[in-house]
Amino acid sequence: MLSQPNHHDNPFPFFYVDSAFSEEQCAALKALFLQDTDWQHRDGAFYRCSLRDVTEEISATFQTEILSRMREITGLPLINRVLITAQRMLPGQVIGIHSDRPLLGYEIARLVLQLNKEWQVEHGGVLELFSSPQSGVVFSVNPEYNKAFGFTLNVNSYHGVTEVTHPRQTVVFNFWHAANTPELAAHIQTLFTHVKFSELPSALDPVASDAESILPEETTLRAGTAAIALHRWGYDAQTIINGYQHSAGLPSCEPEDVEIYAAVLLADWVAYLHRNSFDLTRWKILNDKLEGIEVFKRLEPTWQLCFPEKIS
Repeated sequence: MLSQPNHHDNPFPFFYVDSAFSEEQCAALKALFLQDTDWQHRDGAFYRCSLRDVTEEISATFQTEILSRMREITGLPLINRVLITAQRMLPGQVIGIHSDRPLLGYEIARLVLQLNKEWQVEHGGVLELFSSPQSGVVFSVNPEYNKAFGFTLNVNSYHGVTEVTHPRQTVVFNFWHAANTPELAAHIQTLFTHVKFSELPSALDPVASDAESILPEETTLRAGTAAIALHRWGYDAQTIINGYQHSAGLPSCEPEDVEIYAAVLLADWVAYLHRNSFDLTRWKILNDKLEGIEVFKRLEPTWQLCFPEKIS
C-alpha cells in the first residue's frame, strides 16, 4: 500500500505513487460509484463536481492501514480520524485554482486516488499544481488508474483540475493533525464566545488606540483577540497589555515569569487560529519555544489541545 512514494517540494510538499493499492482494493473503491443517491452536487463557477461521504462504507481495517501509512509518509502526528469522499466529475466540469488551507479544526493532509481506467490525454481532468493563483502550471498529475497524490495542506498549496471530457472518478482521504482537531475548534469557539473588547482592562485602551492608528485592522483585531484570551484565563492587566503588544508586533518587555511568557505565546497562537488558519510551520516554531516548560493549571485545557504531546 502506497509503496515507493515519489516526493517533491515544488511548488509545495507533495508525493505521488503510481500503483497505490492492490487491484482488489481498487475494485472495492470503484464500487462506491455505483451508488446513485446521497451525492452532493457542486455547480459553482469555480468548483464543479459531485461528492459523497463514503467513510462508513470503508472497512475499519483499511482505514487504519492507510492512516498508519500516511503517518509514515508525512511524518505528521495524525489523529485516529479519517474522512473519505467519492468525487465524480462529468464532462464540462472543472475545479478552479484553490489552496484548501487548513482552517481551525480542518484536515491537514489529503490523499487523492484516481480510478479512471483507460484514461487518455483528451479526457482531461488533470490535477495541476501552482506556486500562486497567477502562476503557470508547475507540476501536473494525470488521473491515471490507481495513481495517488498526497499533500500537506497550507495557505500556498494551490491546485486545480482541468475540464473533463470523460467521467472522472476519484476517492479522497482526509486526515487531521493532532494539534488542529475538531475538539480544538469547539474549545476555541467557546473561549471566544460573545467577545466584547469592552471587557478588557482600561489600562489597555491607550496602547490599543495607538496601535489602531498605525497598524492594519487585521493585526489589531488579532492582538485584541489574544488579549481577550489572557483576560478570560484570569491574567492581570499588565500581562494582557504584554499579550496585545506581542500579537501586534509592538515593542514590549520580555516577561521574566515563565508562566506569563507561556501564556502570552499561547494567547497569540489561539488568536491566530481563530482569525487565520492552522499554520504547520508556525506551530512547529511555537512548539519548540514551549519545549521543557511546565503546563500551568489555568492554561492546561487549551494547552492540551494545542500541544497534546506535552501533556504527560
